[in-house]
Amino acid sequence: MSARILVIEDNLANLELMSYLLRAFGYEPRTATDGGAGLDAASGEEFDLIICDVHLPVIGGYEVARRLKANPARRKVPLIAVTALAMVGDRERLLAAGFDGYLAKPIDPEMFVPQVETFLRMEKRSSGAGSQSILAVVPPGVSMRHKILVVDNLPVNLDLARCILEPHGHLVMTAEGIEQGLALARSQPFDLIISDVCMSGESGYDFIKAVKADPRLAKIPFVFLTSTMTNEKDRAGGLALGAARFLFRPIEPDVFLAEIEACLLEAGK
Repeated sequence: MSARILVIEDNLANLELMSYLLRAFGYEPRTATDGGAGLDAASGEEFDLIICDVHLPVIGGYEVARRLKANPARRKVPLIAVTALAMVGDRERLLAAGFDGYLAKPIDPEMFVPQVETFLRMEKRSSGAGSQSILAVVPPGVSMRHKILVVDNLPVNLDLARCILEPHGHLVMTAEGIEQGLALARSQPFDLIISDVCMSGESGYDFIKAVKADPRLAKIPFVFLTSTMTNEKDRAGGLALGAARFLFRPIEPDVFLAEIEACLLEAGK
């Protein structure tokens, strides 16, 4: 039986990526989005490993670590920090607080699960994908089905799109802004474009307008995927600009994949 893993992370994109990667390797992670909920989960169930962000609402990661290690029933459970901290002394502070190790953000999708598994007993490691690259699970000799452009200013969202789409035979190319996205779209043929709406001062609405105004790009199906513009008025506005889908984060990987596959099918791809 593979390990029971608790992931405590308030950033939904990071949480979704970590959960997806763990499931792809055969694990069924339990999740919590703040330190209080994480401690409640840890006290109510037995876990083989706990992954915890440092900056958390309600109860911070350092306090979560202190309380877990002060509990005789939980102190032996490996506790991994996931953090973007990079200051001198941060590693020592994490270990002194009770963390058994740490992983740096942004998460490397190819290395995340193998790194996590080093903290697990051998008999608790999954017999699933093992140490294979989660980004290289397309069988040899199988050509990529569609070329998809994903535009988002957050690397974690780009990584998540790759992790979901590439194992199913799609070639994913990414851009971290509208200018780069337009340059890529005009340089080679794409079967689908996926874009965030709000990107560090840029707007996905401006992006779709530019795409639909270009005769070479206008027929490419365009999908919005957003965590900020999440009401039906926003959806109606995006669809009115020509988007084939307007999807809200967080979204389950299988639902996201099904929407993308349906969009491609509708476009005759």
